[in-house]
Amino acid sequence: MKLKQLSIIISNQPGMLAHICEVLKDNKISISSLTLADTTDYGILRLIIQDWQKAKKALETDGLVIKESDVIAVAVPDRPGGLYRILKVLNDGNLNVEYMYGFSSFVEGKESIQIFRLNDIEKGIQVLTEAGVSIIGEEELFNGK
Repeated sequence: MKLKQLSIIISNQPGMLAHICEVLKDNKISISSLTLADTTDYGILRLIIQDWQKAKKALETDGLVIKESDVIAVAVPDRPGGLYRILKVLNDGNLNVEYMYGFSSFVEGKESIQIFRLNDIEKGIQVLTEAGVSIIGEEELFNGK
């Protein structure tokens, strides 16, 4: 149920993000989701890509340093308190959300998909599953099954 996320530290200058997207395009790799956080000097680009091994190889061949991280995709009900319930389960399990961001897809029934990086992914999967929270695996996420 874990997903691999690729993280890249990039210099904060014009054209860097476009260059990374060009490398992926040239290798026929599609980005499923991304987030970019910046500072004055650099940014951290985080990517969810179905064929992450191919993407990692292409980006490393281009000279970029790539870090792999385990994350989980969680279906969040689109209603008041939907996200709160999930965060409460994680808090009650003494888990810390290091960061999270939205995914560019929706699950049937008006649920958004949020990507979570937790301090303990395995425990996070366990407490969320026990609480009846829907964790989205690779096959469902990328193939709609």
